[in-house]
Amino acid sequence: MGKAATEQLTRALNEHLNTIHETFQMLDQTPASSLEKVGWKEVIQMGEQVSKQATTVGMLYTGETPGVKALEENMVAYFNMLQGFLLLSMEVQWVQDQPSLLAFIKLHHVRFGNRNRSQIKAQKLSIPRLVGAVWDACAALKKTPTTNVTAIGRAMTQVAVSMKDVLREMKELKPASSDPSDESSGEGSTKAVDKSNDDDDSCDGDLGNDLSPEEMKIVQLATAIVSEILVVVKELIRSITALLQQENSDGCAISVDSLEKLLKLCQGFGVQVDELGACLYPPQEISAIKVSLEKISSFTKETETELQNLKGFTDDFSKACTGLRSSLRRLEFELGCPDAADLVPELENLVVSK
Repeated sequence: MGKAATEQLTRALNEHLNTIHETFQMLDQTPASSLEKVGWKEVIQMGEQVSKQATTVGMLYTGETPGVKALEENMVAYFNMLQGFLLLSMEVQWVQDQPSLLAFIKLHHVRFGNRNRSQIKAQKLSIPRLVGAVWDACAALKKTPTTNVTAIGRAMTQVAVSMKDVLREMKELKPASSDPSDESSGEGSTKAVDKSNDDDDSCDGDLGNDLSPEEMKIVQLATAIVSEILVVVKELIRSITALLQQENSDGCAISVDSLEKLLKLCQGFGVQVDELGACLYPPQEISAIKVSLEKISSFTKETETELQNLKGFTDDFSKACTGLRSSLRRLEFELGCPDAADLVPELENLVVSK
């Protein structure tokens, strides 16, 4: 392909990319309330059309190098289809949870936008790979939650799954060896010396297996906190499910904004669980643990308030939050940062014997 043809295609491509970029800017804006909403089924159908158009692009590169006219015509068809999909997505209120076509297209847009003329010449090799990526994205689109509520529920469940992984790792932390034979004055001392002379590679496997009794106490209390957070998240999901069932029966819609706030709080719990788990490996980061405890306490209070606003506050959820606060106080006390306001009621219940 000659230099003039390459420059012509480059200009055409840049024009299309600029149009798509402007469309993306529109997507960042809140759709007008007067905009007619469309069903998710229509988005799926449009995604299938994008996939078919991508297939057509790929077929152009299976044989001889296509002519400039054929490339331009195909480029126009593809980008028109792509822009149609983006504009259609503006008319659908949805939450991106699984990898979606829109998320891929943003990457696709950047990828093409960074190409120069020499890269365009090599598209015969790269186009089939990109077409495959479009196919994968369109397939992922079909798995995307069809409603905001479904997406939020799935996201909360994913947070709980991640927390369980952290909890499992926390339970695998072990104290330094307490083998009775190690405590004997002779043989035990020899074993201790031999262990210290092991290869460096063996030390990697011992990470988290040599905690002191004091460190293990903190691990156990932190593990209890994560377990209680999981109970809170489980009861939160149950409460939301009950609200949705009530919504279906009486037709009273639940605010998606409120559900999204609960999701963000739930994700906040997840972040702090990750932080807490990472801080437990020796040497333990006590100051970071204290910060996580403060944030977890704040998230608990905010979650209660938000659920009360939705009129979905239940006794079981209240008990879960109470259990979490109790576990938080135990670790705070262990770390030397008891909250006097929380301890006063406990002190008042103490019976002083004469």
